[in-house]
Amino acid sequence: MSYTLQEYPDRELLAIGLADRLAGDLRTALTQHDRVSFAVPGGTSPGPVFDDLCAVDLDWSRVDVMLTDERWVPEDHGRSNTRLLHKRLLVDRAAKARYLPLYAPAETPEEVLDGLSATIEASLPLSVVLLGMGADLHTASIFPGADLLSQALSADAPALLPMRAPGAPEPRITLSARVLDDAMKKHVLIFGPEKREALEQARGQSVEDAPINAILDGAVVHWAE
Repeated sequence: MSYTLQEYPDRELLAIGLADRLAGDLRTALTQHDRVSFAVPGGTSPGPVFDDLCAVDLDWSRVDVMLTDERWVPEDHGRSNTRLLHKRLLVDRAAKARYLPLYAPAETPEEVLDGLSATIEASLPLSVVLLGMGADLHTASIFPGADLLSQALSADAPALLPMRAPGAPEPRITLSARVLDDAMKKHVLIFGPEKREALEQARGQSVEDAPINAILDGAVVHWAE
């Protein structure tokens, strides 16, 4: 397993540099395909990257944007990744992108999984993916100890899986490791010494204990303290 580690002097320069790198990857993909797909994480860390990226001049009308994972909450909920995306990425020039949701109104993800999956599968393989990583070495909503962990890590996994994990207050829905790893360009964003140390500790661990290992090969990891 081999990945490239890109270090930055501070988080502001990381946001600028990573946004520029993602824009370059998207531009390249747009020269090769009529439409391209771009998967991004939720949470607070990528917000500054989105703030820079949304203003980039590229043909956003040919870009399908989706989350790598979502909490099963309504889109106007405070914990909704979709809500964050509409505030930070799908604005300015990037407002022309087509958003592919990972949530639909239903009590559980299983009730609407087929419809959501069909939309996502039509945009695969991913052209570019940006991922985060937890201190527990999860990525997307592929958590150690999650109920469908083995399925999410399987080579023949479906595109989307519902996921429930210890410590997660609501069900999740996530792209599978297969879909994430098949992306043409893979980037991982991490901040701080704890995440850097966790990344080093992932070496040699099984994908069940360190799900991030399922997607690291060939990825660029972007880090600032």
